[in-house]
Amino acid sequence: MSANETGSQSRYDFTIHTYGCKVNTYDTGLLQKRLESKGHTAVDAKKVAEATLSGSTDLSGFGLGARRPRIHIMNTCAVTAEATREAARTVRRLKSKDPFSTVVITGCGAQVDGETFDVLPGADLVVANSHKGFLEDLLDKHFAGTLESKVFRSNIFRKEDAEAGGGIEAGHTRAFLKIQDGCNSFCTYCVIPFARGKSRSIPVKDLVKRVNELHAQGAGEVVLTGVHIADYEDIVGGRKLWLRELVEAVLEGTTISRIRLSSLEPGELTPEILALYKNPRMCPHFHMSIQSANTRILSAMRRRYNAQAVEDSLHAIQTAVPGAFVGMDVIAGFPGETEEEFADTYERLAKLPWSRIHVFPYSERPGTKAIALENPVPRDVRALRAQRLRELSTERFSSLAQQQIGLEKEALVLKTTGSASDTLTRDYWPVKLEVSDQVAERKGQEIRVRITGFDDSQASRMDGVLRGEWVTP
Repeated sequence: MSANETGSQSRYDFTIHTYGCKVNTYDTGLLQKRLESKGHTAVDAKKVAEATLSGSTDLSGFGLGARRPRIHIMNTCAVTAEATREAARTVRRLKSKDPFSTVVITGCGAQVDGETFDVLPGADLVVANSHKGFLEDLLDKHFAGTLESKVFRSNIFRKEDAEAGGGIEAGHTRAFLKIQDGCNSFCTYCVIPFARGKSRSIPVKDLVKRVNELHAQGAGEVVLTGVHIADYEDIVGGRKLWLRELVEAVLEGTTISRIRLSSLEPGELTPEILALYKNPRMCPHFHMSIQSANTRILSAMRRRYNAQAVEDSLHAIQTAVPGAFVGMDVIAGFPGETEEEFADTYERLAKLPWSRIHVFPYSERPGTKAIALENPVPRDVRALRAQRLRELSTERFSSLAQQQIGLEKEALVLKTTGSASDTLTRDYWPVKLEVSDQVAERKGQEIRVRITGFDDSQASRMDGVLRGEWVTP
């Protein structure tokens, strides 16, 4: 039966395919919560992908009703042009293997890449970020045959709602809690302000309440995330509150044992923010949005700091939170970047304290100022520079991983698959344990583990994982 024949009152099975950042992960959790509240059934995206993309159209083994419609919701990313191409390829594969399903495009790609998704064969609905809050109602109308268009998009800068109430997907033990949405920075390479709109924040009291709800639902950790969390602000009793005050309120008003912050820029890592990490509930892990360590390139990117600020921020972390895990984002091959400027970034980073670099070859995005800059770096040169940075990162990560062997750490049990349990330490090291009934039963709880080795034989974006054993009480 086609989904369009089911009527607006039918129930359906849905899968949300999530791309991109932690904010999208939050949005997926919120969409899942809203759809389930209407009686629809969530089906694990990985299981559906394994079935449909391997060639099978029989999903009955995953609890799907034989005559219930299947909905694939693509929560897209728009950070790079490749992210949009990847989502489009997945839509084509899904539709070819599961032709009677309904495919919905939402997220940042739906907002800024209409020229791709609006005309994409297989895309039944395009619901941009501006209309994401109405997605379930639009689906009902789509099935009832009352929609006059398949595309729903408007000016994102008029959106005031930050969409509170999400944060956790079914079966997950870590919650990504969006504290703000949107961005006011307009960096020259970035399309996200046009995909997410202006910065807007969720009130402190609502966030504290939501952390307690997520904790009660089984979350063992909460990650305070957003498009630009340093822009967070709230007004309580005439007093303006910022990110530091929000974290203090969460520490005071909740009992969840692990709190983590997402990305910050060098100039945003103030002594007051670093002082929060004296509280043991703050996970010693930082993700720094660096992008470059060359002052001229940072200026061309319209970043609000220079190379010295990059150095100062990384040294400040090392001093205030010794042993903290520090990840960074770096763009290779920004327009006009010379060999000397790339070498400046490379050599500066090689001398600084950090743990891993997330490397992005520069990607042209229509609508950004960088696309009109002179002297674009050839793609093969971008790729070579990105490879050099990845090699630097892998060497650093592997060296630090070896130093973890023999240490004992508190680790959150994430999931058990096959013969191993995946855990994550407070300082962001992934640790695999040999499966045991006792460990599997502690999903969502912290256990003490002893690091016994490092495995990079199947290195991925994580560059490998630590091996460990449970230190039984």
